[in-house]
Amino acid sequence: MAAGIGRLARYGFTAVPGRPDPVGLLGPRGMNLWVAEEQRPYDEEAALILDQLRRVADPNLALRQLARLHERDPAVVEAVGADHDLRDRLITVLGASEALGDHLAARPGEWRCLTDTMPARYEVHAGIADVAALRLAYRRGLLRVAAADLADHVDVEQTMAELTALADATLRVAYRLASARVAGNPRLAVIAMGKCGGTELNYVSDVDVIFVAAEDEDLPAATAIATRLMEICGQVAWPVDAALRPEGGRGPLVRTLASHLAYYQRWARTWEFQALLKARAVAGEVALGRSWLVALQPLIWHAAERPEAVEDVRKMRRRIVEQIPRSEIDREIKRGPGGLRDIEFAVQLLQLVHGRADETLRSPNTLTALRALVAGGYVGRHDGEALVLAYRFLREVEHRLQLQKLRRTHTVPAADGGAGSAALVWLAQSMGYAGSGTRTAEEMFRADWVAHAAEVRRLHAKLFFRPLLTAVAQVSADHLALRTAQARERLVVLGYADPAGALRHIEALSGGVSRTAAIQRTLLPVLLEELADAPDPDAGLLAYRQVSEKLGATPWYLRLLRDEGPVALRLARLLGTSRYAVDLLARDPEALRLMASDGELAPREGRALVEAMSSAAGRYRVPQEAIRAVRAVRRRELFRTACADLFLRPTELETGQALSDVTDATLAAALEVARAAAGAPEDFEFSIIGMGRLGGYEMSYPSDADVLFVYEPGSGMRDDEAQGTALAVAENLRTLLAAPAQDPPLGVDADLRPEGRQGPLVRSFTAYQRYYAKWSAIWEAQALLRARPVAGSEALAARFIELIEPIRYPEGGLTREQVVEIRRIKARVENERLPRAADPLTHTKLGRGGIADVEWTVQLWQLRHAYELEKLKTTRTLTALAAATEAGLASAADAEILRTAWSFAARVRNALTLVRGRAADQLPRHGPELEGIAQILGQDGEPTLVLEEYLRATRRARAVVERLFFTD
Repeated sequence: MAAGIGRLARYGFTAVPGRPDPVGLLGPRGMNLWVAEEQRPYDEEAALILDQLRRVADPNLALRQLARLHERDPAVVEAVGADHDLRDRLITVLGASEALGDHLAARPGEWRCLTDTMPARYEVHAGIADVAALRLAYRRGLLRVAAADLADHVDVEQTMAELTALADATLRVAYRLASARVAGNPRLAVIAMGKCGGTELNYVSDVDVIFVAAEDEDLPAATAIATRLMEICGQVAWPVDAALRPEGGRGPLVRTLASHLAYYQRWARTWEFQALLKARAVAGEVALGRSWLVALQPLIWHAAERPEAVEDVRKMRRRIVEQIPRSEIDREIKRGPGGLRDIEFAVQLLQLVHGRADETLRSPNTLTALRALVAGGYVGRHDGEALVLAYRFLREVEHRLQLQKLRRTHTVPAADGGAGSAALVWLAQSMGYAGSGTRTAEEMFRADWVAHAAEVRRLHAKLFFRPLLTAVAQVSADHLALRTAQARERLVVLGYADPAGALRHIEALSGGVSRTAAIQRTLLPVLLEELADAPDPDAGLLAYRQVSEKLGATPWYLRLLRDEGPVALRLARLLGTSRYAVDLLARDPEALRLMASDGELAPREGRALVEAMSSAAGRYRVPQEAIRAVRAVRRRELFRTACADLFLRPTELETGQALSDVTDATLAAALEVARAAAGAPEDFEFSIIGMGRLGGYEMSYPSDADVLFVYEPGSGMRDDEAQGTALAVAENLRTLLAAPAQDPPLGVDADLRPEGRQGPLVRSFTAYQRYYAKWSAIWEAQALLRARPVAGSEALAARFIELIEPIRYPEGGLTREQVVEIRRIKARVENERLPRAADPLTHTKLGRGGIADVEWTVQLWQLRHAYELEKLKTTRTLTALAAATEAGLASAADAEILRTAWSFAARVRNALTLVRGRAADQLPRHGPELEGIAQILGQDGEPTLVLEEYLRATRRARAVVERLFFTD
């Protein structure tokens, strides 16, 4: 006995199956499993059966069920021992499904239906005369499907198709049986919905249907048939659920085609059209059902154009997740995050949006539709493959879970150490996991499940919440097609000045059958609308073609536009609005990736910029190549800042800080290269002092870098040698940064140095000491108000700042004569430096109430009062303005007027450069450039409001300046 039990244990049995002495169960000669091996060796048939038993999900269950079958029909053991295919099918089913085993045990000889492989749906045929026969035929068909699935390893998609075909046949026979008991011959169609409509049924699932009658006079009899059909199917196999009909459970069970059409035209919600994606005529008057589908097609494929449609689908998915019990949410393979519903909802939303113009997407089957989405370029190949694999895996898990007891369940057993763990082991083994090395079968199953679920969650978020979806949905179905006649008419309506030229661009981008062209056909309808809002749509479309031709062969480019956040819409806005950003992008197309998220557009910290540029320069020994690398990093950062300006609308102070940090880092890296090129000794100190807008952290896009150069000779250096080295460093730096190249140059302007352009470019610290002690003019003191260390020797820069403190913040303030001199200089600047053709009312820098007016007013306060007001000692204009207001030098009202004008002028000046692509200070009074500025400033469609607001703000500021700056 012990030896027999040990042998059974080696075959995977853990408990005594059935009665304690199942004599004759295995083998034709009355084998007894429980006798000692040495007393009675096993025959060949017994060995084959035992070998098959150990391969199934639950050997104990299979042997127990086989014993029950043997009790009712002893021929079963001999048959399975002799027939390999039967043995494989029957024992595999017995080990995986307790419910099907019970069915076989209750009907002696029923197991013989597994001796052939006739399609399951043929079990249900026209000759069935009553409900009992239909029930038996359906269960027999289900048994065949399970055997093919489990033993013959039929593909999961074929299994779903077979289950659906079996359900279709059952519905047709049930319809015939129900009709036989109803007088008259009403025209009634049964429309399969949900998984049945999509030919992807589970083993256990409600079958969703909608009933359609032809005319009003058909309704009474049709309702009786529908009611009886639902009763029959409930007795035979599964509940028939008609809750997807108009008005749900509150609405009539059967409606006419006309009534359906009226409802969907007027009352239907988005989820109802989503459900109709899976509608399929299946029983009854099939021709009527097809007419119903044809009539509804225009409504289905225009549903996504509703303003709320995309968000409705997203809300429905969230609502489904919220209804899952918390204890089950992580184990729900259907409704939970990373489950089947995530895949189905993503596919269905893409179908609703893109299927309006692409009929290849209109399949009710999830995997067929998904593969069409991949083929059409709407979903990436790798993403689509991952979703297909996950969907097939999850459906197979669902099938195994439901087969065990033929119960509707979608919840994976918990690994709780008790019954749940045993159920999890069974599930893993039924899926074919056998364990390997130190990993058990259930561990391997869980690892695959978790990986699939995580990938589904990621891809669901990527596809389902794709910003481009909402934009595509807002384009009418007629405009999604890019056929020439329609496209030309649409381009004219959208405002393209040269529709013929635009059509040539469209054809060049979307013509042909390549995947690239397919993706472009998806993107272009949206981009055309976005570009139409730009001041110059034609230029924007041309720029898009140029970028696409440059990057079209790059694998990530179109994928980025299609999948990654707001990139496509942002690119359209950039191309149609900012020549400055377009020029930067043309030189560095890969910078397009920065537009994928707001986080990528956040300015980098100054230290990180210095490290990045120094590292880039350090990879080259030739100065020109090193500076080229530095300028490439600067170009990328300028693009980042420009995109942030266009899409995030930072304040002018944030933009000024970002541009100043980039300039600081550029000068720091360039100084290292210039020192090396000049052969400067290590102990030779050299510093760059930021002046003007750089010194105030208020750089704008067109700003040069105003600087002073100061040096300290190294030990043992002669004065002339040190001066020559310093001059070489400064000249190298300026030349390298301004040299012609594909990257924007950085002008380094040292005109604010002592004696201006007539003075030496670079001075030693001692020379500065002598000059400021003897010769310094009041304009130089004013210029030094913006001085701050930027690059080079920190110790030398600190000494320089200490040197100039008493000059820029003179003890006792200014004399009367000095105040008059500053006012005289300001008046001369207004008269001489304002360009001859410039409009003083709209010149942002030197015009009335513009940037210079405010800065001169604030700087006069600093020169007069900073010696006694510590908070005025700052290089930042608005910080000093706030300090002056706090000290009572200006009223809060006046200060707000000045702050508003300065900020507005600074933003307009930056916007001007972004729009024109080159330095500009004059705000135009009309035209596309003013429209572009308005868009950048957030006044889309109202360019005149920008002009009016600017004129009002600067007029008020000029009045304050005349009162506070020009009078005591």
